[in-house]
Amino acid sequence: MRRRLLALVLFAASPSLADTVLVSDETKNVLHVIDGVNGAVQADIAVDARPRGLAVSPDGKSLYVAAGNANTIDVVDLATRKIVRRLASGSDPERFVVSPDGTRLYIANEDNSAVTFLDIASNKAIASVPVGPQPEGMAVSPDGKLVIATAETSSTTHFIDVASAKVLDSALVGSRPRSAIFLSGGKQLWVTSELRGTIAIFDPATHKITDTIDLVKLMPDIDPVQAVELLVTRDGKRLFVALGRGNHVAELDPETHKLVRVFPVGERNWGIALSPDGSRLYAVAGLSSDMTVIDLQANKVIRTVKLGERPWGVVAVP
Repeated sequence: MRRRLLALVLFAASPSLADTVLVSDETKNVLHVIDGVNGAVQADIAVDARPRGLAVSPDGKSLYVAAGNANTIDVVDLATRKIVRRLASGSDPERFVVSPDGTRLYIANEDNSAVTFLDIASNKAIASVPVGPQPEGMAVSPDGKLVIATAETSSTTHFIDVASAKVLDSALVGSRPRSAIFLSGGKQLWVTSELRGTIAIFDPATHKITDTIDLVKLMPDIDPVQAVELLVTRDGKRLFVALGRGNHVAELDPETHKLVRVFPVGERNWGIALSPDGSRLYAVAGLSSDMTVIDLQANKVIRTVKLGERPWGVVAVP
């Protein structure tokens, strides 16, 4: 028993691991490179015009950057921190997801109401799938068979079959849907509504909403309550939602759908990311031009890092 208690104490006291945080700045056209442990801004990486959505390749070697005004996805080598390729994204890419096997990108083309299926190796579009106006939120099921696209203007969630590149179904959600993620091994799909401040929970098999979480009711002291980015820990036990102009990040219990706590962050928080070891949460805010660092072991804000002009997306890598 004594050894077990000692092991638990040592585990609780062990320092969190080092990591590198990368933040897209959509007006400065750079990626800010930040030390996740101490918050020091190490460098800026120049990328193409209006970088927004970010994703890391499954092998951890490449960072994909959606450059909306350049109509490309920049590929940054994380070892050299240089652009090594430019992928044909289709018009005005905003958000995108990488297929589970790392061979494809599924890209929201905001200005032409479509989703591009891109083969990374050949840099060729496999398909362009028509969806509702201003698609933004993108997700892919763990088995790689289903792609989700949310359309802001039509307030719709589209279920796209990967094999046929066809829309299987479309469903109405709250106003201006932003983010979509699969939970419970693909058995649930969560979709945020920025303007309604709600999260619609779908059964992906039936394409039906099984529950709706009203964040406005859960947080009467925050005004306005919006719902933008969603993020879940690797073990699926903690879920976070960026509240946009609500200037907070909320933590929800994924099982009970109840509010656990809120963290104050900068003005208009859109992007959130977890450190690889899950010990820190990073929240970037476009209007206050900063990044809030939250210690998830102590559940408190530990620092604010001043950034460039308009930070948008954020990822963290070892």
